[in-house]
Amino acid sequence: MQDNVAVNATTNKITGTLTKLTSGQLVTDWGEGYFLAMKWTNPDQHATKLYVGLNPSEGSGLIECIEDTDRNGVFKITDPATQKLIIKQTGEGYGTKKQEFDLSGLILGTE
Repeated sequence: MQDNVAVNATTNKITGTLTKLTSGQLVTDWGEGYFLAMKWTNPDQHATKLYVGLNPSEGSGLIECIEDTDRNGVFKITDPATQKLIIKQTGEGYGTKKQEFDLSGLILGTE
């Protein structure tokens, strides 16, 4: 599904190679394509809401994940040049903290 995926915390750029999936549960749910699996760290302790997703997305948009204890996500990548991975945290008295990760370093490989 993916090889050598890395996140540069300084530039917020994600690099690596994605392999096209043509079968399996992800394909059943979302159709054939390229998927990026990511794990994120716990949100800031003052955040009461955590949203994760792609912009633009394939229909799901940002998903609230504050109760997601494993912090794993899989995202369908259709155009790494235009899509961004978004992590948004909010909380009363905390405001909003939004991180955008550049996906243009992802290579869409062959099957």
